[in-house]
Amino acid sequence: MVATLRIAAGVALAAACSTALAGCSTGDTGARTGDRGSKEGAYSEKQAVPAPAPKRAVRLIGDGSTAYTGPQPARPGRPGPQRLEAGRKPPQFVVFSWDGAGEDSQRLFSHFREVAKANNATMTYFLSGVYMLPGAKRDLYRPPRHEPGRSDIGFNDIRGIRDTVAQLRGAWLEGNEIGTHFNGHFCGPGGGVGEWSVADWKSEIAQAKAFVKSWKTNTGLVEEEPLPFDYDRELVGGRTPCLEGQENFMRAARELGFRYDTSGVADQVWPARKSGLWELSMQLVPVPGRAFETLTMDYNFYANQSGARAGAPSRHAYWGRQFRDGLLRGFERAYHGNRAPLIIGNHFESWNGGAYMRSVEETVKTVCTKAEVRCVSFRQLADWLDAQDPETLDRLRTLRVGEAPAQGWTAFLTGGPAPAPRGVPGAPAAGQ
Repeated sequence: MVATLRIAAGVALAAACSTALAGCSTGDTGARTGDRGSKEGAYSEKQAVPAPAPKRAVRLIGDGSTAYTGPQPARPGRPGPQRLEAGRKPPQFVVFSWDGAGEDSQRLFSHFREVAKANNATMTYFLSGVYMLPGAKRDLYRPPRHEPGRSDIGFNDIRGIRDTVAQLRGAWLEGNEIGTHFNGHFCGPGGGVGEWSVADWKSEIAQAKAFVKSWKTNTGLVEEEPLPFDYDRELVGGRTPCLEGQENFMRAARELGFRYDTSGVADQVWPARKSGLWELSMQLVPVPGRAFETLTMDYNFYANQSGARAGAPSRHAYWGRQFRDGLLRGFERAYHGNRAPLIIGNHFESWNGGAYMRSVEETVKTVCTKAEVRCVSFRQLADWLDAQDPETLDRLRTLRVGEAPAQGWTAFLTGGPAPAPRGVPGAPAAGQ
């Protein structure tokens, strides 16, 4: 499958960059079919044994593929959305997200769940609905502007669906977000998502939900545990295939109650609402050693480095470092500059010998453990943005890429000069 990218206007790209395409899985690994190869403690005055955690109430939905189990458990020690205190420097948010999330024989979904837990991070997993539909039932999918049963990323098999459900279940219980990457991943002319109407998008979204809400019926895995969330409530955002069709998708998404979209191309500045949704797009970051910037996504570096094809093994390590260092340069200029959220997109793929997966893992370990950094899901970022004073966000949006407030954060976010430190001329005496 060939993907295409809408490059942000005004970004000068070298000739070698002409292949920088939108982030999306290619058909060589995207087609998933056949891809798998107590007793209560006694009380003591010295030590009380805690009672077992209460079981979460389960209300099955539909055929039992999903269930309402109450509010999503929070990651221990993770504060909820709070309004920024006057004059306080904003946290540095970083969002790691995954397109077409599913568990296959590479076990990358389960691996990055462990990476996230070990580094106090939560992430967003954009599930492709057809990964919950077995190939034998492919005709249930009626893609807009294509014949029934057509998908450019294939379908799944029973084992793959079981494995994916297990990862989705665990990820949500750990505080991660389950978004959508829709279904058939159609790009380019001839029925691609860039040509879809609002009605087409509504149909695609309804089908993506339906496949998640009926995986038991479609697979016969009726004894498996349900997904522990109501997908109609859980699903509040997504990323379109190849970053195409954003305008009509956003119109449909707004009418369906979505809260954000991440299908655009942006500079590293504070986000704003567009068409009623938070536009939390991936951003342009430096390509070390080159004279241009590209998108914060593994696929875009892959396209620039080896034309989105397997490159020479002798170059894999260098390309991986280039991707990692590009992400870190983007992080550093935000962290020490305007503190704009850094949005990163990836795929569970082993392109160029797994170089990009290693780089993402190194980036998580480097940035998510720093002071004042919060590695969060899109939903959590949207929650924080919703909690802020609109005037504060307006001020933050005046800062350019990498620009820190000239007079410091206190003066910038209070509208006045920063107070003089105590003990210096002009400062209030102690106790005043």
